Amino acid sequence: MSAEAARLFPARPFVGASIAVIREGRVLLAARANEPMRGVWTLPGGLVEAGEPLASAAFRELQEEVGAVEADVIGVLSPTEIIVRDEAGRVRHHYVVHPHAALWRGGEPLPGPEALAVRWAEPGEIAALATTPGLDGTLAEAFAAAARHRAETLA
Repeated sequence: MSAEAARLFPARPFVGASIAVIREGRVLLAARANEPMRGVWTLPGGLVEAGEPLASAAFRELQEEVGAVEADVIGVLSPTEIIVRDEAGRVRHHYVVHPHAALWRGGEPLPGPEALAVRWAEPGEIAALATTPGLDGTLAEAFAAAARHRAETLA
């Protein structure tokens, strides 16, 4: 059975972690290569492995999806639930994603096997993109965390 098929109609939610890497007022987005939501823009992220801390999972997924991008985590953001139902109302997918805010430290992103494309996006560009549910709220939190971090380091 494929990994995708094993996640269909789950008995319980899957736990994921993602990372909002902020660089000069822009955020790193990846277009999903896999279902569900293939081609939709989102944060680099994926499932947490057993025994893996959330922040470690977010960094691992960052590396797997976009390559050698380095970042420093500056905060944990509110979780996002993604629940997709079939025509009969059954839960087809259920993910609880724990996003992290981070500041870019170096490296340039390249799409890996889990990303069709990558881009740095300004907040004003995001509304015109097809994105995963809840991404707008997560990004608002991430940009606010980056602003607070800048203010604290300048004080």
